[in-house]
Amino acid sequence: MNEDPLLSVSDLCVHFPVRSGVMLRQTGAVRAVDGVSFDIKPGETLGLVGESGCGKSTLGKAVVRLLKPTAGRVHYGSTEVSHLRQSQLRPLRRDYQMIFQDPAESLDPRMSVRSIIEEPLVIHGIGTRAERAKTVNQLLDRVGLPANAANRYPFEFSGGQRQRIGIARALALKPKLIVCDEPVSALDVSIQSQILNLLVELQEEFGLSYLFIAHDLSVVKHISDRVAVMYLGKFVEVAPAEVIYRDPRHAYTKALISAIPSPDPKVKREQILLEGDVPSPIDPPDGSAFGHRINHPRYQETVGMDMGLREIVPGHQVAADPCCISEADWDLLHGGQSKAVVGS
Repeated sequence: MNEDPLLSVSDLCVHFPVRSGVMLRQTGAVRAVDGVSFDIKPGETLGLVGESGCGKSTLGKAVVRLLKPTAGRVHYGSTEVSHLRQSQLRPLRRDYQMIFQDPAESLDPRMSVRSIIEEPLVIHGIGTRAERAKTVNQLLDRVGLPANAANRYPFEFSGGQRQRIGIARALALKPKLIVCDEPVSALDVSIQSQILNLLVELQEEFGLSYLFIAHDLSVVKHISDRVAVMYLGKFVEVAPAEVIYRDPRHAYTKALISAIPSPDPKVKREQILLEGDVPSPIDPPDGSAFGHRINHPRYQETVGMDMGLREIVPGHQVAADPCCISEADWDLLHGGQSKAVVGS
């Protein structure tokens, strides 16, 4: 695998202004994404997990520039795209696409399936009408839909079939990176596995890279090479998929993994019940966000502390937060035996 990243994100922030009063002056900001850094290599899948409202979808939309970042940088290869104008972005959009969470909302009900899949090709001026029709038929066949589906409309299909249409549309421009924003969360469990297997097959066939966003860790485990855990706009742990499930280091990651149902009813897994409420992204705590939630006795120590990601073992990064890691891990980090992750 090429060591040069396909996508490189550095200190990315997406803040939404909060306005109030007669003059609608800005009185605060929702810190949906607050200083996130990561890379994705060619052919790699980075799974992104966390509770609803932690900023996952906002991050995905900022990566493909559906949202403009407040701060930070997004590099696609050697090109920084975070602050380009729309006219400058258009030719680059061939290389990165998005699959949305709800296909019923992301597919225009007034357009035929043929028009939906063909639209990216028309916008970019690719092919003649006959060539585009052939491409649409090939894409429908590849995602497991019959050719006559092209003349029908989205409402005539089931949820899983509509998501296949969304996948075909994302593939139309032959992208290198696809952001998958909870692409199976709205589907039945039996259909989820079919869509996941399709995404894996397409990745192998076309050499795709994925940023795969989900709140279900069992889904992410199936498809990801690495997993990033997000809490209140920040990454708290990043590691290879098999490592993070076998040896989670952050308390929040441990709680998420403990909630995964076991396929064997005879196996009893102790579930970690999280206390307290998720802090508001409008007024986040001054110290450890997760420590504040669980009222950890060491919370006051974390006020003003640098709790960025650090590499605790090769390839495994965890937030240097005394409220959320074991004393042994804290001593290891505090003793300077680990490396700080640049830009975390």
